[in-house]
Amino acid sequence: MGELSAFSFHFKENPLAYFGLWLRNAADMAKKCWIKRDERKRRTVKKYAKLREELKAKGDYVGLSMLPRDASPTRTTNRCKVTGRRHGYLRRFKMSRISFREMASHGLIPGVTKSSW
Repeated sequence: MGELSAFSFHFKENPLAYFGLWLRNAADMAKKCWIKRDERKRRTVKKYAKLREELKAKGDYVGLSMLPRDASPTRTTNRCKVTGRRHGYLRRFKMSRISFREMASHGLIPGVTKSSW
């Protein structure tokens, strides 16, 4: 019983840390370069956010076009925090539908129960 309470405590801190046990194989993961590329785009968006806001307020579209392409927030994609998958993303849980279903089936997401009617 002591293990369960320790597990619950750590799960509250980082619920995705224990999910690695249920990943089937490396084919379920997105390529590392895609994940890194998205992280790089997010850093670029953050770096140029203030400048983009100023240029848009002035209406300087030529200046906006001179910024890097990745400075636009629309270039980023939502990716699953567990697998890196970009399709079937659930914003509320920050994971893909597949990861969500597996974690919910194992009871690793608090408050989520399988519905039946």
